[in-house]
Amino acid sequence: MTITDRHQLIIQKLQEKGRVDIQELSEELQVSGVTIRKDLKLLEEKNLLFRTKGGGSINNPYAIERTINEKEFINADQKKKIAKAALSLLGQNDSIIIGSGTTVFELAQALYPPKHITVITPALRVAIELCNRPNVDILQIGGLIHHSSASAAGAFGERLLEDISCGLLFMGVDGIEPEFGLSITNLAEASLDKKMISVAQQVVVMADSTKFGRRGIGRICGLDQVDYIITDAGAPAETIRQLEEKGVKTIIAE
Repeated sequence: MTITDRHQLIIQKLQEKGRVDIQELSEELQVSGVTIRKDLKLLEEKNLLFRTKGGGSINNPYAIERTINEKEFINADQKKKIAKAALSLLGQNDSIIIGSGTTVFELAQALYPPKHITVITPALRVAIELCNRPNVDILQIGGLIHHSSASAAGAFGERLLEDISCGLLFMGVDGIEPEFGLSITNLAEASLDKKMISVAQQVVVMADSTKFGRRGIGRICGLDQVDYIITDAGAPAETIRQLEEKGVKTIIAE
């Protein structure tokens, strides 16, 4: 098989599955892993794929930081469905944390609790949305406000959380990978997210399907610390299977 034939086959598999594995290609094409890595490098230079650990992907595996105004219009319908599904998990909790991000902000917009609840949040938009809502008290986490997310992060906020315990944490992320775990594109917010996870009894990740197979610069935690992931029908079936094998309950918002 010529190099052109190999490249055509790799592109075909990418179009079918969205990703390729070096070991699988090496066995199928009967060439060394070194040869496949060179093939992937050449295809990446032609902007035909993105190299990943152990293979290649048709999608960029690295999340880029966008402002909250940019994110607001990306997959807006899916985010509303995810927020509606998240409401069903509130149960009898009288305190919750709502993190930063446009998907969890949709939860704040949909939150009209029948009984009193305290919402702890680092996100200015969440606090403003809920500050006059019946049956809702707000505990604002303070700190340095990041322009891209309109949310606080840093040591001040983390110290406030040291004396807090709550039932549920609803958080957004920029990347979900079965091996790498959860990640975001802001290191300071990653640190605050870790602290929020430590004070919550259950962790609910709200993320549309574009977040799967991506990673940001700041790793938050492994999936062993996650109880639920709520996403949309576009999430890859293989990744959902891997999540469930790790004990993460996955809810597909309809």
